[in-house]
Amino acid sequence: MSQTLSIASWNINSVRARLDIVERFLTEESPDILCLQETKVVNDTFPAGLFRQRGYNHQVLNGQPMHHGVAILSKIPIREDDRLDWQANGEARHVGVRLDNGVRIENVYVPAGGDVPDREVNPKFGQKLDFLERMIQWSSTLEDKPTILTGDFNIAPMECDVWSHKQLLNVVSHTPIECEILARLQESNDWVDIGRKFYPAPQRLYTWWSYRARDWAESDRGRRLDHMWMTRDVAEKAVSHRVVEPIRGWSRPSDHVPIITEFAF
Repeated sequence: MSQTLSIASWNINSVRARLDIVERFLTEESPDILCLQETKVVNDTFPAGLFRQRGYNHQVLNGQPMHHGVAILSKIPIREDDRLDWQANGEARHVGVRLDNGVRIENVYVPAGGDVPDREVNPKFGQKLDFLERMIQWSSTLEDKPTILTGDFNIAPMECDVWSHKQLLNVVSHTPIECEILARLQESNDWVDIGRKFYPAPQRLYTWWSYRARDWAESDRGRRLDHMWMTRDVAEKAVSHRVVEPIRGWSRPSDHVPIITEFAF
């Protein structure tokens, strides 16, 4: 008998500042596993109780003060606890676990990369590219391990992943060099981009809208920065994928919205 399992990923942009919408999301959607990025909190002050009250008794946290931070909250047992430093500077940007069925979940928060797409002028951009190169090295060694790689990749790789390909070509998150390096990451382990499996290009599929827009929904200048990839054996078990777009209109939202994939294992 197959068992359904839902996995969500969400850049929450400070979990303590968004407790109201986190609680509402858990009530309305209740995914089995939630991967958070940009929690912006040390482990000792993470709001663990809120999640435990809703059945998320298995928690793996990798936080730091004020910045970055990732977490995996689960209703089912999760094993192991990997924290890979692809930034090579100690920032909390990855946490990985294993489910009892053998599937690994790797939750990653790729650096945004600053504003100027030039590593000489903007060292943050170089750090982003180097981060992804280290991810490629890691990904190339996974061999036959069933794996889900999810999180805020901070790259919208396809022309239809942004509101205007022409206007964003020189904007960090959609530059050719970023799209090329993300393509090499995908090729390094033949990852399946589950979003585009269920919503083939050129369908609209945004997960992020800037705070700068007066009316995010009306202007709809979105980008697909959040992704869920998986090895082909896991992708075959996926039965649905969706972006929970209405959350962007909730009170005091993150600029990202959750993505959810459901599996039948």
